[in-house]
Amino acid sequence: MDSNFVEMIESSLDSVWSLELLLLLHSTPERCWDRADLVAELRSSNLVVAQSVGALKAAGLAFECDNGTVKYRPSSSDIAAFVDQLEQEYRARPGSIRRLIVGRSNSKLQSFSDAFLLRKPHK
Repeated sequence: MDSNFVEMIESSLDSVWSLELLLLLHSTPERCWDRADLVAELRSSNLVVAQSVGALKAAGLAFECDNGTVKYRPSSSDIAAFVDQLEQEYRARPGSIRRLIVGRSNSKLQSFSDAFLLRKPHK
């Protein structure tokens, strides 16, 4: 995978839930989704959907309408092209895309836990 594409995934998607939400919104770009419908469609929780919506809005991938609903609206043509490529790559190699997202999360957790080490372990 192209390094810019990988960097976009790592900087835009904080979880596999965000990926699934993005792809759902992308599949119906004209629809404004209400949070309860997103929870039901993704078989998720209010908290997970709220966090994912927040992450997608911050990344310029989603837009919150006046009535509190959410829809896909990329903030630029480059971001729209990224999402189109992401959808194709995810269809072809879902495991690879998931590993990129989960690997990033695990490295953040490792960095956090390393901050509490009093001394480095012996190798």
